[in-house]
Amino acid sequence: MTKQMADLNPLKRSVLYVPASNARALSKITSLDADCYIIDLEDAVAPGAKDDARESACAFLNTEQGAKDNIIIRINDLGSDWGREDLKALVASGVKTILIPKVGRADDIVRCVEYAPDICIWVMIETPMGVLNAYDIANASDQVECLVMGTSDLVKDLRAEHVPGRLPVLYSLSHSLLAARAAGVDIIDSVHLDLHDNEGFAVTCQQGKEMGFDGRSVIHPKQIDVANNIYSPSTEQIELARRMINAHEKALEKGEGVVVLDGKLVENLHVEAAKRILNIAELTSRC
Repeated sequence: MTKQMADLNPLKRSVLYVPASNARALSKITSLDADCYIIDLEDAVAPGAKDDARESACAFLNTEQGAKDNIIIRINDLGSDWGREDLKALVASGVKTILIPKVGRADDIVRCVEYAPDICIWVMIETPMGVLNAYDIANASDQVECLVMGTSDLVKDLRAEHVPGRLPVLYSLSHSLLAARAAGVDIIDSVHLDLHDNEGFAVTCQQGKEMGFDGRSVIHPKQIDVANNIYSPSTEQIELARRMINAHEKALEKGEGVVVLDGKLVENLHVEAAKRILNIAELTSRC
């Protein structure tokens, strides 16, 4: 498997966390419009409910919804007994993609791959060590498909504060984004914990999109549409992308490598970005 072949979930505009221990929440997935769903065995599940949640996740994987490519199971820390049991049970149940929390070094991925060589891996980047080693982690195996930022734990470890604009974690977000792009994997922005702060959520979604993230982690269904809308190309962007591609193609026919459109230079790198916009637009139209 290569990173290019591992793109099971081409759209990641919204990635909803769903507690594996909440049967009602699991049953509602079919009525929601998130691009991906993380069935959570870690933070959203109390210690006393871990074993039952694991059984629920394995059972869910055998349902029609659970067998889809946009289902990811977040296991517990591989350094814990729960994490090892999670991995063992999920592999036996035919899981396609897992999310590994608290990853600090590439060796964490290597050990997982040795046990589960045929699944896609998403990785939580949520500790100072994880941020500093983000490239090595993302590049540890061709099975790594996506990095997921976890700024709640990161803010705690940094002894920082959650503030508007996210200044305390901007370096961590940017560094991890660079690592993901250098390794050729996707990357998802972190959650917004204040469910009453709709404006703040939208603002940070726009910030994340402008930085280059592929989508946003969400913790409530009401955040899905906001993330989907912001991470989808606008009508204006789609129209401009088409015009750029058309103008560049006409320039090439004349033997010219660049063209001026609306007073701005258009060359091959702009065309590549425009084609990506149209690809996302095509995918979103199918949702």
